Amino acid sequence: MCVPLALLFVSLMAAPECSSLPTKTDSIRSNIHNIVNIAQITLVHINKLNNKSPLWQTPLQVEVSTPPMNGLTDISLYLGHLDDELQSPFTNRLSQIQADVSSLDSRVRSLALMLDCPIQDKPSVEPRELLFPDSQHYVTLAKVQHYLENLPPNKEKLKVC
Repeated sequence: MCVPLALLFVSLMAAPECSSLPTKTDSIRSNIHNIVNIAQITLVHINKLNNKSPLWQTPLQVEVSTPPMNGLTDISLYLGHLDDELQSPFTNRLSQIQADVSSLDSRVRSLALMLDCPIQDKPSVEPRELLFPDSQHYVTLAKVQHYLENLPPNKEKLKVC
């Protein structure tokens, strides 16, 4: 009877950090790490899609402009717009990218709520008819890629509203 009690005591004293709940700082750090990971995984998915699609293998250089990353509020707003642009009834080619961006937006919104940042509600998605859906998807994909490539170097912006 004394041996199990002694083992329990030793295990609790040897690793006190394992027995405590994570702090808010730990949760914020973990959330930021997860956001950066999702952004990098999404970039891998974009590269795979670009390599698989014969239409998009042509060496087109699309100049896209994306808004600056000033903080969680702006990042969430733009990710919401990208999420809307990626939703299309015409193709399921971008479904993985759309799921990634949607997940990323959810993580950013969650972090913003944790930091008491003002976040706008997601706009309702209205179906729209695109005259050139493949071209629009290519441009949208370029926007997503450009924006997410800038996220890791600007990850300190995920700590401010």
